[in-house]
Amino acid sequence: MEKRLAPVKLDSYQPLREVVCESLRDAIRRGVLKPGERLMEIQLSEELGVSRTPVREAIRKLEQEGYVIMMPRRGTYVATMSIRDINEIFEIRTALESLSNGLAAERITEEELEHLQRLLVIIGGYIKENDIEKIVDTDIEFHDLLYHAARNTRLVGIISNLRDQLTRFRTLSMSYPGRLEATLEEHREIVEAIAQGNVEAARKAAEKHMENSEKTLLQAMDIVSKQKADASKNKKKRSGKDQRQEL
Repeated sequence: MEKRLAPVKLDSYQPLREVVCESLRDAIRRGVLKPGERLMEIQLSEELGVSRTPVREAIRKLEQEGYVIMMPRRGTYVATMSIRDINEIFEIRTALESLSNGLAAERITEEELEHLQRLLVIIGGYIKENDIEKIVDTDIEFHDLLYHAARNTRLVGIISNLRDQLTRFRTLSMSYPGRLEATLEEHREIVEAIAQGNVEAARKAAEKHMENSEKTLLQAMDIVSKQKADASKNKKKRSGKDQRQEL
């Protein structure tokens, strides 16, 4: 069987279970480990170069975070994401992003505000180059800085977990026609409100950004779903045609 996971580095200062957990979490986010795929402890331990114990501990933590599902007598699987799951995640995240932006409008430093403004320029440059990977990475940095500016550690942890559950869809959403430019404008509205110290405007800008992000993601997923359905139909037609020719 093809190995898809690189062995973990054993010289990390972190406990081995945390290193393994990060490796598996990243593989799920990037789609290396796909939704619905069964996770085998023995195979994972061999690929990561560790014993089964840290793999088992990592899987338990990933279950708590919503990345995997452990089914009695059936095994462990990468969690799939239904439309309802996405709706629920965005419903919670919208409320928390609104709170986070409102707090940032009250607590952000001048240095952090300047950093946010620089990131807007950087993202704009990557959009012109159509460099999706760098846009996604910089977008994550932008939101991480906003969370940090809220000065609420527990809030940051909760939001980050919710965001991470949707990371596997980020490139799909960003690739939707017009979404990159719209996202940049929404980011500008957020930064402007925070720069003015306008708590209410910052909260509303966050809510608008989340609502548009959810709408775009669902539209992009619908397109992919239709494309897969069409491909499946065409495959069946070709298969049927080949069988008739054989007769």
